[in-house]
Amino acid sequence: MAQAYLTETGSGGQGPDRRGSRLRRLGDGWRGDRGIWRRGLILAALAMILSVVMVLHAKIPNRIGNLGSLTETFLPWLGALVPVLLLLALVRKSATALIAVLLPAIVWLNLFGGLLTDKTANGGDLTVATHNVNADNPDPSGTARDVAASGADVLALEELTASAVPVYETALASTYKYHSVQGTVGLWSKYPLTFAQPVDIELGWTRAMRATVTTPAGQVAVYVAHLPSVRVKLEAGFTARQRDKSADALGEAIADEPLQRIVLLGDLNGTMNDRALNAVTAQMRSTQGAAGSGFGFSWPTSFPMARIDQIMVRGVEPVTSWTLPGTGSDHLPIAARVKMDATAS
Repeated sequence: MAQAYLTETGSGGQGPDRRGSRLRRLGDGWRGDRGIWRRGLILAALAMILSVVMVLHAKIPNRIGNLGSLTETFLPWLGALVPVLLLLALVRKSATALIAVLLPAIVWLNLFGGLLTDKTANGGDLTVATHNVNADNPDPSGTARDVAASGADVLALEELTASAVPVYETALASTYKYHSVQGTVGLWSKYPLTFAQPVDIELGWTRAMRATVTTPAGQVAVYVAHLPSVRVKLEAGFTARQRDKSADALGEAIADEPLQRIVLLGDLNGTMNDRALNAVTAQMRSTQGAAGSGFGFSWPTSFPMARIDQIMVRGVEPVTSWTLPGTGSDHLPIAARVKMDATAS
């Protein structure tokens, strides 16, 4: 009986003793292997290169296919290489590679670890939302109902077509008393809109606008923008010249804004890490980074890989930020709740 008991719970069973013996055998195997420091040098080099790319991403030149902006657009995904390198280091039984993999892990956590914590809070004065509805949206009416259900006080829509505008106007009329459509972008509000006008972002047609929203907590300038799309081409790399030019023009318009409270809503076709958007990002805060939880990727709907739709603020305090469920668009809607800064006007 005693012998049977030992067989079931000792090294021949599935309990803690057997798991412990496996770990001991693994450790003994590594301690007795003098090659653990010589193997995996290539893996260690790859880990170092990955660390350098993440630390010095701003130094990667854009002269060749906008490689710097392309890297920065998908910068968070470089972290996915860390567990791959870790697994390979274990397979190779390389202590050198294991230690080297710690460096990119630390760098990634330093860059993006703050996004993994939940910074949402209660309160706020104004809920805003933005959605690129997609010109080919098969159900604009349903999309309008979905985004209105978010409870947003102010709603921005991008990529509006002339034929779809009446559909959105009808579907949103019961929720939003005020609205303005300028070119392919529009703004719907529960509060009065004044001074609604196009914003020239040097495209030759209107894809940006600005309006003053008078809320119970005070006035706020709301910008809606849809910057030009970018393309990744084998022969040309990351082509974004027109997007970059429009971002500079949008940044100039925001810099000249007389009101201190500003909210920017829209599809910027770029992430907060993309240096090409510095004219905008240098003077405004992302609500996702300040009050969100996670990365808040918004595109594409089928498998979100980047947050190219943005809610950014100045003179306004982000309280919470979130991504809404998908609609008939290839983008996810995003929303945020903000608190009006009493010292701004």
